[in-house]
Amino acid sequence: MHNAPAVTYPVGRSHLAGAFLLGAWLAGAAAMGMWTAESAGPDWRHAAGWAMLAVVGFAALQQWRSSISGDLAWDGSAWRWQQQAGTVAVHLDLQRVMLLRWEGESAGYWLCLERNTAAAQWNALRRAVYSRAIPDALQGPEPAAKT
Repeated sequence: MHNAPAVTYPVGRSHLAGAFLLGAWLAGAAAMGMWTAESAGPDWRHAAGWAMLAVVGFAALQQWRSSISGDLAWDGSAWRWQQQAGTVAVHLDLQRVMLLRWEGESAGYWLCLERNTAAAQWNALRRAVYSRAIPDALQGPEPAAKT
């Protein structure tokens, strides 16, 4: 059986994730607008709702702007993120967009990868995420046997 070829894929701020967050915020704003319009009159609950919507929108924008970036690499036997070995699991595959979960020794990250970031490496990346890693590459040297 052949392993997928080595590939390095750049990871950065996802425009699709940003559009999703904006859409969710706009849906919340529309719901707040309808609630305010249908109520007898604005009161403290409406003000609190609008304030919360503003806080959540600001927090989502800051989170999106501070998205992690770096290179996700498959060397033919194991995954690496910023030179740290780990595993990758596919949670959503929409052919042109993939949502991956990276699990390393010290941290885990959600990665939203888009085809248009590096179209030339996209097919190699897709082959790599669905190939099996060689178990020895992830576990390191075996402990000495007890006698």
